[in-house]
Amino acid sequence: MTETERKRLHVITWGCQMNVYDSGRMADVLAPLGYGPAAEPDDADMVILNTCHIRDKAAEKVFSELGRLRKLKEARGGRMILAVAGCVAQAEGAEILVRAPYVDIVLGPQTYHRLPEMVARAARAGGAVIETDFPPEDKFDHLPESATPQGVTAFLTIQEGCDKFCSFCVVPYTRGAEQSRSAATILREARHLVSQGTREITLLGQNVNAWHGEGGHGEGWGLGRLLREMAEIPDLLRIRYATSHPRDMDDDLIAAHRDIPALMPFLHLPVQSGSDRVLSAMNRKHTADDFRRIVDKLRTARADLALSSDFIVGHPGETEADFEDTMRLVRDTGFALAYSFKYSQRPGTPAAGAPGQVTEADKDRRLQELQALLREQQAAFNAGCVGLELPVLFTGTGRHPGQIAGRSPFLQPVHLLGSASLIGTESLVRIVANHPNSLAGTLVQERRTA
Repeated sequence: MTETERKRLHVITWGCQMNVYDSGRMADVLAPLGYGPAAEPDDADMVILNTCHIRDKAAEKVFSELGRLRKLKEARGGRMILAVAGCVAQAEGAEILVRAPYVDIVLGPQTYHRLPEMVARAARAGGAVIETDFPPEDKFDHLPESATPQGVTAFLTIQEGCDKFCSFCVVPYTRGAEQSRSAATILREARHLVSQGTREITLLGQNVNAWHGEGGHGEGWGLGRLLREMAEIPDLLRIRYATSHPRDMDDDLIAAHRDIPALMPFLHLPVQSGSDRVLSAMNRKHTADDFRRIVDKLRTARADLALSSDFIVGHPGETEADFEDTMRLVRDTGFALAYSFKYSQRPGTPAAGAPGQVTEADKDRRLQELQALLREQQAAFNAGCVGLELPVLFTGTGRHPGQIAGRSPFLQPVHLLGSASLIGTESLVRIVANHPNSLAGTLVQERRTA
């Protein structure tokens, strides 16, 4: 390929880990057209904004960034393809072209396997291309095998969409109904990642533990069975999965946490609220005690299991008593990590027009109180690791000379002085200090290598 045929692609990614995965796959799809990576949009022939619609003002963030990119495109005489992908594109495709007519391509998260065709159409027609309908074909059946190694850790999407219809969430409308990839395609991609040097794979899905795919001989598998098959892949040292729903945490999956050493003892299990009244209003279809019982089963299966969760404060109708129920659940459970947010209205969702909207002042106050408790629990968990010997998977160099960095089984960043030759290996580390956002350690011995 000549220099004139080489093109440069820059992808700006917002939102969840699934968007990170999707961004990488869009780059894979465009590679046969000659697109290689550009570190900055200023150097790119094509820029893709891969967007997220979960948080408030998501669309305005997109239009703000598009305004900046418009100037770059104009400075290059229009010779830059601008594409908006992801959930904002899915939800507001036509509006994007009205407000930003200089955008060339708008595509939803289920259509990026068609990007080469869209690029050709945009060039041929000289106008915008929009692809936000849910296609009949499965995009995963049309994606090329990635030629670019992801690194020591990698994401692998196994399930998309959601059938839960929580009152506050746009995902069922932007990602569509729940769909599961077949076990064969997942295992093939996992083996390919490991062959390129990946040693930890995180399986992704909007409701990843709702995965039910076709296994061997046409039989149906659940996530527990898939994890057992994943654990048989040589040189794959660690497995994780996210994001889960309490309703799909079945006994076989809980048993997998007991039976599979490669399955890390850290689980992200969003509960959203500790109030049964609010959980019902959210359409979560589980109670606070249901969550407690699941946690008890998990901790019986794996005593060292650490939990992460999501919380929303100020959902319409939430009272002070409801909020105190959430605080009680947090105290009862204990979390190593958690993400908490103020409720924000998402157009088109049932909660957006529900009565009993909570004032911003009350939401702010509740969020500060909840986050203070969650920070206290996280600090206590991290402090409790000091003095322990933990296996650490080294993923890269640290910020300081001679330093290497990795992750503990509980997803904590760990740094220590050590040789870069350890990157890609799992070694035993004694934790000697707890910093606000990381742990410091010393090498005890090399534990496992690939």
